[in-house]
Amino acid sequence: MKSGRLVYLNGEFVPEIEAKISIFDSALMFGDMVFEMTRSFNKVQFKLEEHIDRLYTGIKILRIPMKLTKAELKTACLETIEMNEPFFGEKDEHRLMINVSRGPLGIYSSVFDGQIEPTVVIADFPLKWTVAAMASLYDQGINSVIPSQRAIPATLLDPKIKNRSRMWYQMANIEVAQVAGLNNWALLIDPDGFIAEGTGDNFFMVKDDVLITPEGRNILRGISRDYVIELAREQGIEVHERNIEPYDVYCADEAFLTATPFCILPTTHLNGLPIGQGKMGPMTRTLLSLWSGKVGVDIEKQIREYGAEVNKLAENSAPTPYQFKRS
Repeated sequence: MKSGRLVYLNGEFVPEIEAKISIFDSALMFGDMVFEMTRSFNKVQFKLEEHIDRLYTGIKILRIPMKLTKAELKTACLETIEMNEPFFGEKDEHRLMINVSRGPLGIYSSVFDGQIEPTVVIADFPLKWTVAAMASLYDQGINSVIPSQRAIPATLLDPKIKNRSRMWYQMANIEVAQVAGLNNWALLIDPDGFIAEGTGDNFFMVKDDVLITPEGRNILRGISRDYVIELAREQGIEVHERNIEPYDVYCADEAFLTATPFCILPTTHLNGLPIGQGKMGPMTRTLLSLWSGKVGVDIEKQIREYGAEVNKLAENSAPTPYQFKRS
């Protein structure tokens, strides 16, 4: 069944199922693409300008000859949401996926009559696709597993550029998926043995009421990571950005992950061993409540409701996108 949703593709809106890029695109050939993924609260985009700023930093560093200005891209994002709102439920949130590549490689220019330009795609789909399967994690917590695959250091490929060249993330996910038990999420260490990041999230731990997160060296400096630090400092919580060894995590009082779709989730175990009491800790709960209050949405409740909705759909239908496992 067609969704009715539309995708922005190089200045035009096309049906979601018809949105395609060339087989000659640099994104396919080299993973040469920067991207951002956002979310809304009560249908209002959160930190959209910050996401766009980070996107354009990557565009600048990678020298992608982008023609759209930041303002024009923001307008395109908002137009995409407006076009798709009729196909969203009342309680659905908008999750934007913004992809920008260099476009088809120059050696294939004759295929395009010499008219080669960057590929810009903006897709809009329900947030619940991403978060519904995470509802149980507020009770069970995440088991962070350190795989043999390490984070790529900035000297090879700067992780501060949010890019689609991320095979090392996938290798880590594949390895961790083979570990016995539930709720295993990869937590990468860098070449020096320090905790870096997850394969799509940033890591925080708490020790003696101090909030600690890896320094912004071999990690993506997440929008959600920055916001959590901001919330903590507003409350007078001491925050340190420093190197963290796995040993430090074993000794921590609590830990959690941050990312745009779910905001904050507790990580209660490391390699199967409990962190603190092995459940969501008080500072994690406080920061999640603060975030919920700021945006006017009970984040945990919303994700639990999405989980219940999707489970009900799954019981009465064929497999849906909501049933895909995290990878």
